[in-house]
Amino acid sequence: MLGSIRTGGLVGLKTTWSLGKVIFPITLLVFILQYTPVLPWVMDRIAPFMKILGLSGDAAIPLVLGNFLNLYAGIGGILSLDLTVKEVFIIAVMLSFSHNLFIESTVASKVGVKIWLILIVRIGLALLSAIVINLVWDGGAELAQYGMMPAEQADPHGWGQIILLGLQKAGYGVIQLAIIVIPLMMIIQIMKDLKWMDVFSRWMAPITHALGMNANTSSTMVTGLVVGLAYGAGVMIQAVKEEGVSKRDVTLAFIFLVACHAVVEDTLIFIPLGIPVWPLLAIRLTTAILLTVTIAYFWRKVDVKKEKERQYEEDYNHTV
Repeated sequence: MLGSIRTGGLVGLKTTWSLGKVIFPITLLVFILQYTPVLPWVMDRIAPFMKILGLSGDAAIPLVLGNFLNLYAGIGGILSLDLTVKEVFIIAVMLSFSHNLFIESTVASKVGVKIWLILIVRIGLALLSAIVINLVWDGGAELAQYGMMPAEQADPHGWGQIILLGLQKAGYGVIQLAIIVIPLMMIIQIMKDLKWMDVFSRWMAPITHALGMNANTSSTMVTGLVVGLAYGAGVMIQAVKEEGVSKRDVTLAFIFLVACHAVVEDTLIFIPLGIPVWPLLAIRLTTAILLTVTIAYFWRKVDVKKEKERQYEEDYNHTV
């Protein structure tokens, strides 16, 4: 048991270092950008497109904050505005698909998934969901009643305070990552040594198979669903090294997780906004399943076609 804890702890430290090198500088950079003309400029450029999504121009604020930073920043932006229930629900759905783009997408690229693919899927799902909801839902015109407001923080004065707060925020992000990842890796290592992961993989095999993936992606899927994409990446990095997870399965797993990850936390945090959260969860889960199954189906057809062409070429060369 002690050996498993030690091994898992070392793996957790290595994973924290690998992901922390991404999280720290990006968090610091984006925090500083909040106090420059960059973010206001981005918001001004986005505002004219808001009507297509069923949103007012002010809605650009939580969308930009959520995508540049995280869900909590986006929710903070929502709470600072007077928005309708429909607008808040659309923003919530969009941010559930597309948030913390820089960190989570870069972390996903650490396991070999193309960053452009992650960005296209996340941003595409966010835009498509907003357009569909805007066209389908005629209600929600009343003003949203927020359940609670976060405590306001005083704005920093001068670049010294801005940089100091940015360093604190970035450092806290890495510490938070370590607090989750290191114990998680210890638990997973213990489960591996006790052969519990083999049992768990067998239980999950029908589900992962239905989604077009092999059983060795089960630990990553569950971790991503429970604790989030960034932390799920830590498990996947280790799985790729130890369990030989294929590039195809890595890609499919992350396509599923970018659409539906941290389902408990990312759903519950929207409750104070006064919107129905069960439809939000249903939209995410249904979209993730349909998207993953569809991509897996066409990927498999392409692989079969390539295999037939390869076999035909080999037979032809053998005949000649």
